[in-house]
Amino acid sequence: MKDILTFNTFITQDILVFFYYVGAVLMPVVLYFFKDYLIENISFVKTIYDKLYMFYSSFSSKRKIVFWMMFITIFLCMELCWRMMFEAMIGYFDMHDYLYKIANKIGGEK
Repeated sequence: MKDILTFNTFITQDILVFFYYVGAVLMPVVLYFFKDYLIENISFVKTIYDKLYMFYSSFSSKRKIVFWMMFITIFLCMELCWRMMFEAMIGYFDMHDYLYKIANKIGGEK
């Protein structure tokens, strides 16, 4: 407990995993359902939505398939980037913990 209170040990790995799942799973779902609220209550969002809907409606069936394939690909790339960002942060904090343990071990042998 003393190590946590003096910031010698970070609690970030569990918290980072929690926020990873919040961002990767929960946020897209919340935003999907929140978009209806935005469209109904904010006028410029409704205007943009209407124009994009008209633009999408003008697509042929083939272009709609291409659009959805591109959308899914970009979404998966964003999810991959989100994952890599959290892996890098977890790696950084793990590195700190390992170096702290090595420093204490070397300092304790003297």
